Amino acid sequence: MSTTLFISDLHLDGSRPDIADQFIAFLRGEARSAHSLYILGDLFEAWIGDDDPDEDKRRIQAELRALTASGVQCFIMHGNRDFLIGKRFCKATGCTLLDDGSIATINGQRVALMHGDTLCTDDRDYQRLRRIVRNPFTKLLFRCMSLKRRQRLAAKIREGSKAHIERSMDAIMDVNVDAVAQAFKQHRVDLIVHGHTHRPAVHALLVNNQPATRIVLGDWYTQGSVLRWNEVGYRLAALNRT
Repeated sequence: MSTTLFISDLHLDGSRPDIADQFIAFLRGEARSAHSLYILGDLFEAWIGDDDPDEDKRRIQAELRALTASGVQCFIMHGNRDFLIGKRFCKATGCTLLDDGSIATINGQRVALMHGDTLCTDDRDYQRLRRIVRNPFTKLLFRCMSLKRRQRLAAKIREGSKAHIERSMDAIMDVNVDAVAQAFKQHRVDLIVHGHTHRPAVHALLVNNQPATRIVLGDWYTQGSVLRWNEVGYRLAALNRT
């Protein structure tokens, strides 16, 4: 039975080898027998450019290459932490880079795939920053900086993000109901899969009086999270960490 897997928000970083080890075990195990794997953003805690020589990141790239070389399709999407993933990464890993809001057909059903941060419109400060850093000119400036300068800037951004989360109300960190409805209408689907909010759940709702489903993938801070989808249906599950 052919299975498609969806994950997001691993936030891989050298300071958390337990997450990396679980992900590598997942790639060598369950993912190796899948039809395809979709990574919907924030695979890394920070990605400062495809030229980063960090050994932990290179290890992950090698494992992804082994997966795609085995015949499993792997698709990856930018998150708010790794939006500088580029062509060199894709060439090194065999992954295909997807635009946020891409449409995939899974077992005959059209599905909109998103990282999820664009749905959190109540967090206006974040949305303002997102528009700035995702601007093609800004991304070009990042890539023109020296590696050390990008490393320092990434550290400052992480500190700023942590402070922003700590001082923000929990409510604004989740999706906006109107933004969700608009996304369903814009993409003309009745199912959306996304991550970012770290609130794993399957939400049933009505859009224009028609049933729709929003599946939220979980993060990997304390355990893994995966959406499995085959001919029988889909199931959102946790992956226990040993």
